[in-house]
Amino acid sequence: MPHTGRRFSLGLPARGCHSNRMQALLAVNAGSSSLKYALFSLPDLARVRDGKIERIGQAGGPTDHAACVPHMLKAIGDASLVAIGHRVVHGGERFTAPVRIDAGVLRALRAQTPLAPEHAPGEIALIEAFAAQRADVPQVACFDTAFHADLPREAALLPIARRYFARGVRRYGFHGLSYQYLVGELSRLEAAEREAGDAPALPGSPRRVLLAHLGNGCSLAAVRDGRCIDTTMGFTPAGGLVMGTRSGDLDPGLVAYLARVDGVDAAGFDRLVNAESGLLGLSETSADVRDLLAREAQDERAADALTVFCRQAIKHAAAMTAMLGGLDTLVFSGGIGEHAAPIRARIAAGLAHLGVGLDPTRNAQHAPAISADESRVVVRVIQTDEELQIARESAALCNLSNVTGAAR
Repeated sequence: MPHTGRRFSLGLPARGCHSNRMQALLAVNAGSSSLKYALFSLPDLARVRDGKIERIGQAGGPTDHAACVPHMLKAIGDASLVAIGHRVVHGGERFTAPVRIDAGVLRALRAQTPLAPEHAPGEIALIEAFAAQRADVPQVACFDTAFHADLPREAALLPIARRYFARGVRRYGFHGLSYQYLVGELSRLEAAEREAGDAPALPGSPRRVLLAHLGNGCSLAAVRDGRCIDTTMGFTPAGGLVMGTRSGDLDPGLVAYLARVDGVDAAGFDRLVNAESGLLGLSETSADVRDLLAREAQDERAADALTVFCRQAIKHAAAMTAMLGGLDTLVFSGGIGEHAAPIRARIAAGLAHLGVGLDPTRNAQHAPAISADESRVVVRVIQTDEELQIARESAALCNLSNVTGAAR
């Protein structure tokens, strides 16, 4: 069921009076069965209202994504809506930067539905529903793949028959909106520390940063001087690390084996690796790390799930560090990365040989910097904000920096 935002109740006037309404931008972050939204004032992009809608298409929830639009429009109150920004999971090869949505863009997004069959239909339905109800408001697509668009060719190529690369079958990478926000926030934090005179000792150039977005979906991005040079997710978000319900990397021979032995077809295998695997599949009880941490002492399955999760994270983090040629900064983000101190500690312990060391007290307190004073790698916890990144990209594309009339 819909949840109203924490800052304002539904129906309350936004900042300013009716005759001088706040101008605002709505950021929509849709998943396959849930969505988050946030309303930002213009031109300052201050978050003034937000909310979450869950169980879309399930019992007790909205029938589909389009049915969520009236709720979000009601949440806007009397603010003057100037633009709507959408997270679009897959941009394919065509979309490598935010784009204002028109009929041609919408046709292209429909054509690319096979790249993201779990997400694209809901994203398109939202765009169409907003267009039907607020045709005067421009909409912007912000792509999760865009951050990885200039991956080195050797990182983008998949080791299969080359003819498929010409058809767009390549490593795309995901969580790009989160990573773009984290890169900007990391730069801001480092600049503030330098100005205050309490910055950790950092090398010169290049800057080698490993970003760890650990949530229900998990991935790593190796970033050198602000550019992504490698990432763990590939053609789809199912690859790479172990996740809540996704398997991460598997032996591709498993496809043929399960087809022969159990008659698992393509749809069944897709369901297995996306919805029935990962922490849920290993534990047989939950995809939530909080549940598994509470049970691991008594439940071997929970312990196994967490051990495999951390082992795979350590293995991939070490591989990403090799691609970077060393590591200067490690950033934990996402629901697990921001809140699960025991998981951070286990991953960091497995990277001790690379110079990663945590301060136990700082880690337990979820401090902004959790590395030990003697650690060669600066380890940070940064709360990601995909909605704000969507708002920033949408405002920039629509040239809204000079919008007047926003409440002070």
